[in-house]
Amino acid sequence: MIARRGAPSLLDSFNFAFEGIIHVLRTQRNMRIHFFVAAVVLVAALAMGVSRLELIALLLSISFVLIAEMINTAVEGAVDVSTTSFDPNAKLAKDIAAGAVLIATVNAVAVGYLVFSGQVATSTTRVLDRIANAPAKLTLIALVLTTLLVIATKALTQRGTPLRGGLPSGHAAIAFAGWMAVTLLVDDGRFLISSVTLILALLVAHTRVESGVHSALEVFYGSILGALTTLVLFQAFL
Repeated sequence: MIARRGAPSLLDSFNFAFEGIIHVLRTQRNMRIHFFVAAVVLVAALAMGVSRLELIALLLSISFVLIAEMINTAVEGAVDVSTTSFDPNAKLAKDIAAGAVLIATVNAVAVGYLVFSGQVATSTTRVLDRIANAPAKLTLIALVLTTLLVIATKALTQRGTPLRGGLPSGHAAIAFAGWMAVTLLVDDGRFLISSVTLILALLVAHTRVESGVHSALEVFYGSILGALTTLVLFQAFL
C-alpha cells in the first residue's frame, strides 16, 4: 500500500520556489545577465540617491524582467517535454514567451533612462570637462606602455602574435587600462562612470574567451597588466 503524500508545508513551498530560481540562474545565461544588471542598477540608485518613487519604479521594472524570464524558461521547458518533433504551435508559444521578456526589458530600460537621465547628464558634463583638462599625454603613454608590455610578454612566452592569441590578451589589457584611466580621472559620478566602463571592459574580455582566441587565464593576465600599468603611472605622475 502506497502512503499518500500530504500537501507541502509552507516551508517546503518556499524551498521549491528558491530551487526554481536557482535552477534558472544555473541554466539560463540571460537570467544571470539580468541579475547582474539588476545589482548594478540598485547599487547605482543607492549611490545617486534616487527618490522613493524612483526606487519603487526600478524595483517593479526589475521584478517584471526577472518574472518574465522565469516564465519564458518554464514555457520552453514545458514545450520541450510535451513534444519531440517540430510543431509550429510549440515554436509560437516559445516566441510569445520570448516576446514577453523583450517587452519587460524594453520597459526596464525606459524606466532606468527616466530615473537616471537627469543625474547622468549632469555628471557626464562634469566628467567631460574633467577629461578635457586631464593630462592626455599621461593617458596616451599608459596605453602605449601597456601595448608594449603586451608585445614584450608575448615575445618572451613565444605564444600568439601581437594582435591575436597568446599570453596576455592585448584587447583585455587595453580595455582595462582604459577603465583604470577613466576611474582615476573622474571625480563627480565616479562610481557610475567607472562601473559602466568596467562592464564594457569585461565584455571585451568575455568576447576574447567566447571566441576561443584566448583562455580565461590569458585574459585575466592582460586585465591585470593593463590596470596595474595605468594605476602605477597615474599614481607616480598625476
